[in-house]
Amino acid sequence: MKSQPAIDADPRLVGDRLRRLRQARGVSLSELARRAGIGKATLSEVETGACNATLETLWAITAQLGVPIGALLDAPPEPQTMRGTAMESELLEVFEDDHVTYELYRVRITPGATQSSPAHHAGVSEHVTVFTGTLSAGPLGEPLTARPGEHISWRSDVPHGYRAHGPDAVRATLLMRYPVEH
Repeated sequence: MKSQPAIDADPRLVGDRLRRLRQARGVSLSELARRAGIGKATLSEVETGACNATLETLWAITAQLGVPIGALLDAPPEPQTMRGTAMESELLEVFEDDHVTYELYRVRITPGATQSSPAHHAGVSEHVTVFTGTLSAGPLGEPLTARPGEHISWRSDVPHGYRAHGPDAVRATLLMRYPVEH
């Protein structure tokens, strides 16, 4: 099976946005790599567009910068797809209200694999409504379960994950709520 990039976007544009975000916060390449738990060479390759980072790597980096992952993307005329180990997400909309940024995704989680996500920055929460399948998601040690028509939410400033149970893929919406840091 051929590996697919984590984000359907030009890696050079993603890298350029990432570098500008890092520099605007006055964080060195070495420091951000250390905080995100990735290699300095890997971060450098992401910033130069020399590689397509995994979704987990992009989450780890943006969490340490205190920004939503959507900050690395263009405002899409059509949904952009992001791929992880077990999850495909389409960013449908980004909107702001007072001191909060929201990202709305359509997600599909394949059965049999777990999608892990590092902690996002303080105060971030995730809200999932399931349409098909059975989902376990939330903090790694305390996952919640939702079936079709049910909703779950949790603070995602801790390591968390997603898993589809049974033979069917989970189809759901994910609303991520990011408080704007000042």
